[in-house]
Amino acid sequence: MDFDRIKAAARAYAADMTKFLRDLIEIPGESGGEEPRVKRIVGEMETLGFDKVEVDKMGNVLGRIGSGKTLIAFDAHVDTVGIGERDNWIFDPYRGFENEAEIGGRGASDQLGGMVSAVYGARIMKDLGLLSDSFQVLVTGTVQEEDCDGLCWQYIINEDKIRPEFVVITEPTDGHINRGQRGRMEIRVEVKGVSCHGSAPERGDNAIYKMAEIIGEVKELNGKLKDDAFLGKGTLAVSEIFYKSPSRCAVADMCAISIDRRLTAGETWQSALKEIEALPSAARYGARVSMYRYDRPSYTGLRYPTDCFFPTWLISEDHPVTRAMAEAYRGLWGEPEIAKWTFSTNAVSIMGREGIPCIGLGPGKEAQAHAPNELTWKQDLVKCAAVYAALPSIYTKHKEPV
Repeated sequence: MDFDRIKAAARAYAADMTKFLRDLIEIPGESGGEEPRVKRIVGEMETLGFDKVEVDKMGNVLGRIGSGKTLIAFDAHVDTVGIGERDNWIFDPYRGFENEAEIGGRGASDQLGGMVSAVYGARIMKDLGLLSDSFQVLVTGTVQEEDCDGLCWQYIINEDKIRPEFVVITEPTDGHINRGQRGRMEIRVEVKGVSCHGSAPERGDNAIYKMAEIIGEVKELNGKLKDDAFLGKGTLAVSEIFYKSPSRCAVADMCAISIDRRLTAGETWQSALKEIEALPSAARYGARVSMYRYDRPSYTGLRYPTDCFFPTWLISEDHPVTRAMAEAYRGLWGEPEIAKWTFSTNAVSIMGREGIPCIGLGPGKEAQAHAPNELTWKQDLVKCAAVYAALPSIYTKHKEPV
């Protein structure tokens, strides 16, 4: 494989990739509001000569190049989080900015840059004749990931009937190749009380006081969770608190919390719920411990309900997909570092639920995700597009009999 030629082709598209990314940043597209951004991606794919571009009933963009039997997919979610406190931004999060090395704006790293590199990586395959009769490439621009990671791929696999041989997750990886992540789940804990007038609180049963004890035990539980040598430790954090009370002059008769639970290797949603139920105060107060369920419609109006459970996944370092990605990176840019994500990705469904191998490489840095003054780097767009272009040929070469 002529790696120098692939690098030159990727560098030649640097200005086009920058423009495409800046266009995407300028279009707000939080979960459930991605349609204008999706239309821009469809236009870019069509302009670049994708063989087939469609939008499914959920609103996911599906762009194909080639016609071989083996399907290799590159996934990027196209929704972004909001901007948070505007005063924390030193530049307009949607107008963004660029200088010689950087591009700024909401979604620059998480993860519109991955969308850009995937689209142009596929185009480079076509330019350089890297497509073969043995494989075809699918580039997906998926929706609602920030709200419910992996839901889009549950739909693609189960309803669109698309099942790739493997998927490249293009979330930001700090220049590393990522081969796994902890899973996660969203837990609700609720306790009941009895209201009374606040002037005589002894007449009631304050649900907030009960929950305060539970929260203290939840905090202690975080330090006792399972650790994994590669993926790291399971964690939990109280993320929200709710209450009901007849008035500000009354004792609360309901209190609930949300828990963000990160699951390391060997932990399950069942074991995570049981750990909370077994807390002394939760048992004493009859706390109801449950998993949230997601049921928000996509921008097309489609609802695809799912439990808020996002399984752990891990691909081995000697898996053919990992080795092919490392070979592509090595030939272009030198020896890669193999790592993992701290946050969650669509691979929770692709590999965590469905067992389809996933590997990660994407432009930008994980720490930029959801942060004010979000940045990515132009060189990252080039590097990733080049690796994406080389990967399918390297993978299929090793699959073919000698």
